[in-house]
Amino acid sequence: MELTEKTLSSQTMFDGRIIHVRRDVIELPNGKEAFREVVDHPGGVAVLALDGENNVLTVTQYRYPFGKQLLEIPAGKLDHPGEDPYAAGLRELKEETGAVPGVYQSLGRILPSPGCYAETLHLYLARDLKMEDQHLDEDEFLNVERVPFAEMVRRCLEGEIEDAKTVAAVLKAKLLLNL
Repeated sequence: MELTEKTLSSQTMFDGRIIHVRRDVIELPNGKEAFREVVDHPGGVAVLALDGENNVLTVTQYRYPFGKQLLEIPAGKLDHPGEDPYAAGLRELKEETGAVPGVYQSLGRILPSPGCYAETLHLYLARDLKMEDQHLDEDEFLNVERVPFAEMVRRCLEGEIEDAKTVAAVLKAKLLLNL
């Protein structure tokens, strides 16, 4: 069975600085019409940085939509369409933690919430870290902490860490590195 949905019309509902929301009328595979609400986002990057003792560089930030602080790996949005995710990951890691990796590799991509959120997150693994100065954005407030990798895995599996990009990167790295 063909599963493709065809866009018949699209209406912009909100055009913000980071996200754009649209409401589309679509044709379903059975020929009937339906609505889809889509949040367009430029995409982002997240970096799991491991130091020489297999500690993960984490950041704790207040996340307004959930009204609480979350422990996450360093991450950020792509600054413009077509920006190289590889370079953006290096930039975000340096800005948030001051870390510059000697070894840097892709962990693939994830779609955080494909039912309505059009964002692709590119995940990276950074190792052999050299620490330099942190350069936070003027509206960015976070605490950097080193957490043992095994503890990060446990916290992800037990649901203590809820951030999707962090969970995905930690578990991918666990399988890749066999730590």
